[in-house]
Amino acid sequence: MAESDWDTVTVLRKKGPTAAQAKSKQAITAAQRRGEDLETTKKWSAGQNKQHLVTKNTAKLDRETDELHHERVPLEVGKYIQQGRQERGLTQKDLATRINEKPQVIGDYECGRAIPNNQVMCKIERAIGLKLRGRDMGLPLEAKPKKK
Repeated sequence: MAESDWDTVTVLRKKGPTAAQAKSKQAITAAQRRGEDLETTKKWSAGQNKQHLVTKNTAKLDRETDELHHERVPLEVGKYIQQGRQERGLTQKDLATRINEKPQVIGDYECGRAIPNNQVMCKIERAIGLKLRGRDMGLPLEAKPKKK
């Protein structure tokens, strides 16, 4: 126990300045006073929240005259969803709970604001028992026999 002396401290080396300290205004002026060479570069779009680079196709998109938009659920489908839901005595919230979606999703589908998703459409079809896609839209969903 005599070997350990708690009063002395041995410093092997000093740490250099961190990256933030090296870039500070004080560090830059101190380096200028000492006559050291400094290199400064301006980063493009530094400090902004731009994550995507400007591509060559932006001019082409600007010249495009067609309006580009996503396909929406037809109002006819929304009416079938609403009818099937009301026949079963369900609210939008109840139907959303049954298919594990948010109530707003059901509202968007009924109003025609939603972008169609086949998985969600399939869940709604099974929950209300009506076909919502294809030629047989609005007809009762036929139960497929289970294979043994």
